[in-house]
Amino acid sequence: MLQGISSEAFVLGCSAIAASIAMLAGLGGALGQGIAAGKACEAVGRQPEASGEITRTMILGQAITETNAIYGLIIAIILLFVQPLLGGL
Repeated sequence: MLQGISSEAFVLGCSAIAASIAMLAGLGGALGQGIAAGKACEAVGRQPEASGEITRTMILGQAITETNAIYGLIIAIILLFVQPLLGGL
């Protein structure tokens, strides 16, 4: 391995990088939710009488989209604080 770096330090560094990559899952969710909210506003502007149904559908879709970001956050927390990869050393 690299000279001057212990195996434990290398695994902790890789865990930090993996946690940051896992948090990129939130970026996709945020973009999707923003687009969905914008399209819902456009739809309500065109058909104000259907605003209740449009809002309900948008909130359901955003709740499903948010689970992706929550899973990424959970994986990042596990990698940073539980450190399951250190058990293999």
